[in-house]
Amino acid sequence: MEAFFVSTGIVALGEMGDKTQLLALLLAARFRKPLPIIAGILVATLANHAAAGWLGGWIAGLMGPQLLRWVIGGSFLAMAVWMLVPDQLDDAGADRNGHRLGVFGTTLVAFFLAEMGDKTQIATVALAARYPDLLAVVMGTTLGMMIANVPAVLLGDQIAQRLSMTWVHGIAAAIFAVLGVLTLLNVGQLL
Repeated sequence: MEAFFVSTGIVALGEMGDKTQLLALLLAARFRKPLPIIAGILVATLANHAAAGWLGGWIAGLMGPQLLRWVIGGSFLAMAVWMLVPDQLDDAGADRNGHRLGVFGTTLVAFFLAEMGDKTQIATVALAARYPDLLAVVMGTTLGMMIANVPAVLLGDQIAQRLSMTWVHGIAAAIFAVLGVLTLLNVGQLL
């Protein structure tokens, strides 16, 4: 259960103000059809995070426990620093294929591509390397994405005006830093 809860919390916080959350706002404003947008986000996240989780498990299998501990600890510390860098929405292709793919298809493709190399995808790789329960990690990271993005789709600007992204990113960075230090100190169960 630890893998599920840690994965959910880290990704939910890490996703706040992220480019994919901004993409959710853009899609909601453009299409005004929340259900296919939410379904597209869910399917894209499951596919992307399952692949990232598999990669993390594969990496964990290649390394010995000591090297893995240092790589994971360093990755979490790097993520802590990266969380302090605000995201801006880049051209993720949300508008290019909107007419041919429909709302669901546009969201699916845009979210899958926007997640490639994103903070939450990298976090999923690190979490899957850290925790041996791949299903718990993928379900947790997916739930974290949905916790952050569904309100963005449904409530949009109302939420963005009330949350301080600086504080949210600071909290997420602190969590990553604590996980990194605990991993480097070999506190708790590593594998």
